[in-house]
Amino acid sequence: MQIRLFIKPGCPWCDEAIDWLASRGIRFVTLDVIRDAAARAEMIELTRQTKAPCIDMDGHILADFGADELEAWWARMKLPLP
Repeated sequence: MQIRLFIKPGCPWCDEAIDWLASRGIRFVTLDVIRDAAARAEMIELTRQTKAPCIDMDGHILADFGADELEAWWARMKLPLP
């Protein structure tokens, strides 16, 4: 399973998402959509919007969310926690 988290530095929702994933031992890659134009373009292509955070897990996308929405999405996807 590959997890990519599109973030904007300084974004409190992005920080929440990072903390949520890290505190559960979930491995992920962060993509800074402010510093990386290619990552920003890809996020827009995947989500059709510019708000962060956005997560791409093997083609399953969740866009513009907080930790509560991430937890609910994770449960709906029936994903195990490490």
